[in-house]
Amino acid sequence: MTIVIEPIPAVSDLPATSLTAPDPGTETGDGSGAQRHPWWRRPGRPVWSVPARAAIFGMTALLYSWDLARVGMGNTFYAAAVKSGTESWKAFFFGSLDPGSFITVDKPPAALWVMELSGRIFGFSSWSMLLPEALAGLATVMVLYHLVRRWFGEPAAVFASLALALTPVAVVIFRYNDPDAFLTLLLVLAAWACWRAIETGRTVGLVLSAALVGLAFLTKTLDAFIVVPAIGVAYLWCGPPRLTRRLGQLGWAALALLVSSGWWVAIVELWPKSARPYIGGSTDNSELNLIFGYNGFARIFGSGGGAGAAGGATSGGSSAFGGGEGLLRMFDSELGGQISWLLPVALAGLVAGLWLTRRHRRSDSQRAGFVLWGATSSGIKAPPSISLR
Repeated sequence: MTIVIEPIPAVSDLPATSLTAPDPGTETGDGSGAQRHPWWRRPGRPVWSVPARAAIFGMTALLYSWDLARVGMGNTFYAAAVKSGTESWKAFFFGSLDPGSFITVDKPPAALWVMELSGRIFGFSSWSMLLPEALAGLATVMVLYHLVRRWFGEPAAVFASLALALTPVAVVIFRYNDPDAFLTLLLVLAAWACWRAIETGRTVGLVLSAALVGLAFLTKTLDAFIVVPAIGVAYLWCGPPRLTRRLGQLGWAALALLVSSGWWVAIVELWPKSARPYIGGSTDNSELNLIFGYNGFARIFGSGGGAGAAGGATSGGSSAFGGGEGLLRMFDSELGGQISWLLPVALAGLVAGLWLTRRHRRSDSQRAGFVLWGATSSGIKAPPSISLR
């Protein structure tokens, strides 16, 4: 009896379908029996990703919007301006405190514009005024989640978004009609746009980041510019293009920042003073005086503002907005319990991250994230801590 042994076919001779089994969670192109992903699954992402994100966003929406009417009119100073803006387009544009546009509030009106448009759509009420603030908070949490996930993965995104959503002072500002809600949203969006520029090396992301900072300037003036050095340093250090191109891109971003932050100020300054309201908080009916005076150096040196100011620094060098000056001001009884309890943890994480990525290439994305967030945190903490009486 003769035994015939058939040769084993080479791997290259096997059909392609026999080499790889279809992923049980992936749909093939022909739809021939392959199992689809459930709607809550995303290829390449943890199984808990979508449920966790939905839970965080749902909780944030509920937390920020529940029983908004209980807050009442919030800051009645800005509530009066919102009501005026729903009655007069002139008051809307200038941010006037009264419908007759006799005097403005002590901030540019970008944050008021959103609340006033809501009031014009739904009618002026506590709910219509505060709803945009709550939506700004939800959007901020969503953008931060997306940004941190791209930088450091899903677990870090969950932790960061939860930390923002549940921090008590964040809950307060996103349920209140001060300009801080939209200032925070726009600055987080600016960080996202900067991150896109770092990832791609394209000018458009950097220009968009600068334009968003400029729009934030029109909510709370120089407070928005605190992040400008961080964005510039992060891109100059970690941007993919060569140095000369990075410098040119930053030049275009500076131009975008100038235009986006200055167009409204230029209109107000060029408008005849007799035909517009008095600039509240200024000493000479000038928007520039308000920017660099009451809303600028007065916040550091402790001098007061002019007519129409909502409050602020006192002549003794302390501030009605957050205690006196000093290197430890962020940890005093007024500010320490709001957010400063997170700073030691953030500092430890920053130092550890920079150390662990010290040998990474210049444009490494993980290192770039530590540079961006570290520079931003340093810039935010430094100005309130200056002690000059």
